[in-house]
Amino acid sequence: MATPRMRTFISGLVLALLAVGLSVLAPGPAAAESEGRAALPDSFSWSSTGPLIAPRPDADHPIVSVKDPTVFRYKNRWHVYMTTANTAGAWSLSHTSFADWSQAAAAPQTFLDANPNIGNRYAAAPQVFYFAPQKLWYMVYQTGPPSYSTTKDPSKPESWSAPRYFFDAEPPVLTENKGSGFWLDFWTICDKADCYLFFSDDNGHQYRSRTTLAEFPNGFRDTEIVLAEPNRFDLFEASNVYRLGHSGKYLMLVEALATGSDWRRYFRAWTADSLGGTWTPLADTEANAFIRSNNVTFAEGEPAWTKDFSHGEMIRDGVDQTLTIDPCRLRFLYQGLDPAASGSYSQLPWRLSLLTQTNSSC
Repeated sequence: MATPRMRTFISGLVLALLAVGLSVLAPGPAAAESEGRAALPDSFSWSSTGPLIAPRPDADHPIVSVKDPTVFRYKNRWHVYMTTANTAGAWSLSHTSFADWSQAAAAPQTFLDANPNIGNRYAAAPQVFYFAPQKLWYMVYQTGPPSYSTTKDPSKPESWSAPRYFFDAEPPVLTENKGSGFWLDFWTICDKADCYLFFSDDNGHQYRSRTTLAEFPNGFRDTEIVLAEPNRFDLFEASNVYRLGHSGKYLMLVEALATGSDWRRYFRAWTADSLGGTWTPLADTEANAFIRSNNVTFAEGEPAWTKDFSHGEMIRDGVDQTLTIDPCRLRFLYQGLDPAASGSYSQLPWRLSLLTQTNSSC
């Protein structure tokens, strides 16, 4: 027969075991944070800086714009690769690097035509990431078809290899649907098994090709349309796809033109449970856009220097091929434009600026 002292001891032991069991079953801080990182609001608001990166022409490079940035943190510095356009309408690439955003405007710019492997050729719309399985950095960009170069050190723009093509020929589904559009704005992202290449056609279609992680960068196949709009400007170009923390969910952004009002550029957004899955609208209208002039304010003392929110990239939580972002702290480096600017597209004075979300739901 148990004595009162034994019963007290057993009761205390049971309570202690229950407490341990409940603490094991309950989500810890890391799990709660991971769940929180999956959360995105149904509508968005942003604050923008003024222009941070502008053209820095020299005698051999009379550039008028910088655009289409890709951005990552490496060796305690920000690195930005971007498209340039010169007074003759020729497109190329450049690189800049700085420790802090306050230094971006004064940071030197290196033109990639000085890299003998790339040279003086058409190149545009770069995306840079670290492909961990090969311990190699990739730059995906346009040379007409989707191309890639590689390096061991992305802080050295002279080190990129000569471009290689992902495809031997244009996929038939693109040829059949692009109309008078183009094959452009290529974006690579991988999960644990596969790598996907997303791209646009300026004709109202968003495409996706797939290869395995082991085959990358070769073997892209199964090209299909994942989004389509009858108005080609509603699903135009400049797509981005990201993993939302460790939630298993993904975010896709695609640039559109506001044909229902001011014809300014803005971003629509969708989410999916997997990279190979179906994309569900999140903030995809002119009235409720992911990023648009009607949900962006400018930092105190900064004029509303642009009404266009165009081709850019999210600030990532790392550098690898999963392209993971923190949904609790969204920041987006974008190209903007003086509202009074006009003329041919290659001569428009695009500048780069940084958005920070102001209504995080975390």
